[in-house]
Amino acid sequence: MTTHDTRRSQARRTDADEIAGLLPAPAEWDVPREQYLHRKELLMRQIDRDQALGHAQTTPSTRPSRRLLRPAVMVPVTALAMGAVALTVVTATGNAGHSATAGPSQHATTSDTMRPAAALLGRISQAALKTDAIAVHDDQFTYRRAKIREADLTTNEAEVGPLRDMETWESQKQGPQLKLGVVRVDGETFPINAELGDEHGTPAGLSRPTYRWLAALPTDPDKLLTYLDAKTPKTAKVRGQGHNQAVFEQIGSLIGEVMPPQTAAALYQAAARIPGVEPAPQAHDAIGRRGVGIARDDAASGTRTEWIFDKDDLALLGTRSYLIKDTSYGKKGTLLSSSAVLEHAVVDKAGQEPTRNSAHTSMPSRQNS
Repeated sequence: MTTHDTRRSQARRTDADEIAGLLPAPAEWDVPREQYLHRKELLMRQIDRDQALGHAQTTPSTRPSRRLLRPAVMVPVTALAMGAVALTVVTATGNAGHSATAGPSQHATTSDTMRPAAALLGRISQAALKTDAIAVHDDQFTYRRAKIREADLTTNEAEVGPLRDMETWESQKQGPQLKLGVVRVDGETFPINAELGDEHGTPAGLSRPTYRWLAALPTDPDKLLTYLDAKTPKTAKVRGQGHNQAVFEQIGSLIGEVMPPQTAAALYQAAARIPGVEPAPQAHDAIGRRGVGIARDDAASGTRTEWIFDKDDLALLGTRSYLIKDTSYGKKGTLLSSSAVLEHAVVDKAGQEPTRNSAHTSMPSRQNS
């Protein structure tokens, strides 16, 4: 082994040791390790589509740019920023699917317990299970407030934009919907309409993950991964993104939604089974808050995606994505997108501000950097 290889090996052990020092002995899962299209830019891309269809109002100059952040692939971190509710769990009134009675497995194979990322995700999964539940009704809206920053590649070169304030209100109505909610960016508000091609409205699903849809997902991590894997369009690979990365980023977008604790826990355990997932001890969000991170590098597109969690209560702080090698879009280290979760809530109307510190409002730890 060369001196360079030895140093790299020592650096990896240092990162692993730092994560391990933060965690108690991980719980085990009794299912084997195995390993989706990230949400189709649910909010920002829909807004752009609205314009193409003539549904949206005239967009101000400060509107969000299209997220052309991967070689021929849209980076999903803004979707996560807008759905940034990672560890929030709620109880719906009425049918909540089958996951309310089923919980994720608590055991792992020996190979899983040896992986620092699996240990950390095990802790995050357990924290999700312990999160207090709040109620959400079908006629209400989930509210999220976040800071986002993203690059625009419409000129074929990463142009990183300024930090922006974003608020979203997503409808929880059942059945296909033509009006999905409202988004406000830097004070400018406009509607979110059905996805392109959904003439009768967009149904609940990966592109519109309502609480009830999320509650019906399998809570066994292997079955959940099988489902997400099957739903991953094979075009992701053609566009330059590895399939496992697509699955990882799909989970990353879903953990930012309002869901039952069992579903959230299963998603984190599922992420632990994806090859290449690793800890990121020095990760930080869009406003500089540092925490413990979960990351995955995608060699196909030359990008790295990180999820950042608070060191104390393991609440999601934000996300970050950047280039890990020189590409036609920019130099290694170029930021593609980042977010910082500030608040989430359940409200009765689109555009309604939540009552701060109410039972239906929650904020991540250490909101102020």
